[in-house]
Amino acid sequence: MARTLFQKVWDLHAVRTLPNGQTQLYIGLHLVHEVTSPQAFAELRERGWTVKAPHRTFATIDHIVPTAAQARPFADLMAESMTAALERNCRDYGIRFFDLASGAQGIVHVIGPEMGLTQPGMTIACGDSHTSTHGAFGAIAFGIGTSQVRDVLATQTMSISPLKVRRIEVNGQLRPGVFAKDVILHIIGKLGVKGGTGYAYEYAGDTIHRMSMDERMTICNMSIEGGARVGYVNPDETTFEYLRDRPYAPQGADFDRAVAWWKSMASDPDAVYDDVVRIDAADIAPTVTWGINPGQSVPVDGRLPHPDEVPDSERAGIVEALEFMGFDGGLRVLGTKIDVAFIGSCTNGRLSDLREAAQVVAGHKVAPHVRALVVPGSQKVAAAAEREGLDRIFQEAGFEWRRAGCSMCLAMNPDRLSGREVCASSSNRNFKGRQGSPTGRTLLMSPAMVAAAAIAGEVVDIRTWKPEAVPALA
Repeated sequence: MARTLFQKVWDLHAVRTLPNGQTQLYIGLHLVHEVTSPQAFAELRERGWTVKAPHRTFATIDHIVPTAAQARPFADLMAESMTAALERNCRDYGIRFFDLASGAQGIVHVIGPEMGLTQPGMTIACGDSHTSTHGAFGAIAFGIGTSQVRDVLATQTMSISPLKVRRIEVNGQLRPGVFAKDVILHIIGKLGVKGGTGYAYEYAGDTIHRMSMDERMTICNMSIEGGARVGYVNPDETTFEYLRDRPYAPQGADFDRAVAWWKSMASDPDAVYDDVVRIDAADIAPTVTWGINPGQSVPVDGRLPHPDEVPDSERAGIVEALEFMGFDGGLRVLGTKIDVAFIGSCTNGRLSDLREAAQVVAGHKVAPHVRALVVPGSQKVAAAAEREGLDRIFQEAGFEWRRAGCSMCLAMNPDRLSGREVCASSSNRNFKGRQGSPTGRTLLMSPAMVAAAAIAGEVVDIRTWKPEAVPALA
């Protein structure tokens, strides 16, 4: 019987069906960080439990770690306390910890793939909602809560209800100035922030399969913002070449055997889906969020919705968003003045993201009123960027070049907005208060668009914006 990748991976890892109808699912890889793990480890100790499979558990610090200066002890007492707790827990339970001295520390969804821990056919869990990132490799990856972190530590399993599978096909050539971030914002805008509830999203089509692994990770990363529990791309030669020679990937003949098995996990050509959505890549423009959830977005040259022109069911949410953001319905987000520009996060903090932004920035200066920062997604990304001289390009333009961490994506650290500041951000969420200020305002967009906004001092259309001589977009 033909099956999707989701069904194959689910069946392979199903331990049993529980009385409540959920499935007890074996977890092949468990990733932990400093924020959602302390309580889970504390409960293990209270019950006298051990970690079931420490060799399948890996840890890093990312959410609360400062990015301006990382000398220990941290000035932030909470950050120091959580970091010390993770160090102790990893030591006591025999868990591999990618700390600041390892050269491999970084955002958990960046280091998992770059270390070769993330592989096709896996089930992956992490106490972070954007764990769906790892689905770019043909894995089924779940963001989980602290109680489930405890359960996975103790049993290497978790309980979860079965999901339907929606195939989202994107076909055609993306226009110049349109990036993976625009693709996923377009998808979320089309299907809604609750459109994926109860679904796994399978991203397919020739547009997706021409994408690099970094681009696929950006797509899968924001599946959760569309309401889907997981998002994935079927593994192919792009996947396999990315994984080749990674530290934790199979080596030599084992790698060839792994590839043969990974290929078998891809969805069968005649697999049946619960729903299929088709999108023409030519319809996607540089996209910017204008509201307070990632589904409230428009093409950069499009107009914001007017409350009088939307269905009654949507009116209250649109009015709330417009009032909070200080926008008028029917106007454009184009030309909106920004105060802060942030390039980074598990969505867009990889080397290719920094290259795209640096290409825009080169030879220009950040607008005098804009505070701009670049935060690499990992120590390895930072090192690679510095070898290429990207750090110098950003610094010469007036950006701050920071150390690896989650930074201003969620502001559980000193990187945060102040008051009513407007931030052009390459991150994944624009909720009220997300970037540290209860009244701060976030405009999500691609790294290239953030870079252009930083230089212009306002939201611009990367397709037509030409201050002096901007290097042509790849």
